[in-house]
Amino acid sequence: MAAIPGTAHEDIASRPGGDTIVSHVVRWTFISVSLLFLAALLFAPLATVFVMAFAKGWRAYVTSFTDPDTAAAIRLTLTIALIVVPINTVFGLAASWATAKFEFRGKSFLITLIDLPLAVSPVISGLIYVLLFGLRGWFGTWLQDHDISIIFAVPGIVLATMFVTFPYVARELIPLMQQLGNDEEEAALTLGAGGWITFFRVTLPKVRWGLVYGVILCNARAMGEFGAVSVVSGHVRGLTNTMPLHIEILYNEYNFVGAFAVASLLTLLAVVTLIVKTLVERTGYRRR
Repeated sequence: MAAIPGTAHEDIASRPGGDTIVSHVVRWTFISVSLLFLAALLFAPLATVFVMAFAKGWRAYVTSFTDPDTAAAIRLTLTIALIVVPINTVFGLAASWATAKFEFRGKSFLITLIDLPLAVSPVISGLIYVLLFGLRGWFGTWLQDHDISIIFAVPGIVLATMFVTFPYVARELIPLMQQLGNDEEEAALTLGAGGWITFFRVTLPKVRWGLVYGVILCNARAMGEFGAVSVVSGHVRGLTNTMPLHIEILYNEYNFVGAFAVASLLTLLAVVTLIVKTLVERTGYRRR
């Protein structure tokens, strides 16, 4: 590296190990900035959640979960995730296989539609379902005549959550399948394997770690979704309140211990999700 005469850079570069000193300074500068950023925007808020949750002791913390409305919100959140994640997993597999392995008219349009929920505000997503299935929506009168409830009921929450989470599995699998190519599938078809056998015996084993990773992300978003669910739920306590909505209600009622207790549970679920994600990444990396 050429040194500029008469400058401080010349002194650093002319010393043995000058480049190493500069690289260490740059590295630790970026590491320090990253850690400070995470401490301010991530670690401090998380610590505040647990401090507030245990502000009145263990007994008050545990008692918060004995409230029937809190228990109903937890059950509903887990139920929604159990419904939405498998459906989005099937869709993600089908969409990624179709777009990565086949050429057809409208392929680019399909990929654009998959990305749509990532660009649209969750609140707008919820309003779309209100306009479709609400009392004054396109199908509202027909649904009311047939005594079918979608908005302000569990089906509406499922639809809204499904809309905001369906890109995650597909978006993990599409680039992975495109990177792997079609050589092994074509070889299997040449040897007489059918389409389903090729998918389950050749394609699926190659992308299983990407699939698991997408399912984890989808599950995390499904349990933590607020905006779209808030629009379609109606905030009926004990019936249509998920954990994020119940946290808002408790906080607005100045029940800070209860609100932060539920928030701490949601945080623990997120931490468990991150741990599983990390393990999946490491396992997939070793396998590859």
